Amino acid sequence: MKIEHIALWTSDLEKMKEFYLNFFELESNEKYYNPKKEFSSYFLSFKKGARIELMHRPDISDFMDNLDAKLGLTHFAISVGSKNKVDAITETIRKNGFKVIGEPRTTGDGYYESVIADPEGNLIEITE
Repeated sequence: MKIEHIALWTSDLEKMKEFYLNFFELESNEKYYNPKKEFSSYFLSFKKGARIELMHRPDISDFMDNLDAKLGLTHFAISVGSKNKVDAITETIRKNGFKVIGEPRTTGDGYYESVIADPEGNLIEITE
């Protein structure tokens, strides 16, 4: 078994797509659009491993406000292959005006990582 993809609701689908494509070596499919639900999405694919699905619909704020559960995904991690790449990507993200929540470091459980926020505040651990 494996995780096939994670999905993120977004208020600005195009901005989020550009963020992930620019910093994480992903490729995008063509935009999917369902006119009945006014739902649109992209799947962003790594060369191997899980994908990221970005999803949007105009009433997403109302839709999310009506959900009872507020607990859930706190972050996801993207492995970039080396400590040097963790450092470089973190710095590039910072220089482009995005938030670095946790500076690159070795954690107590042995991961070398930083933590950044995407344009809509989703937390991403960048790991070696």
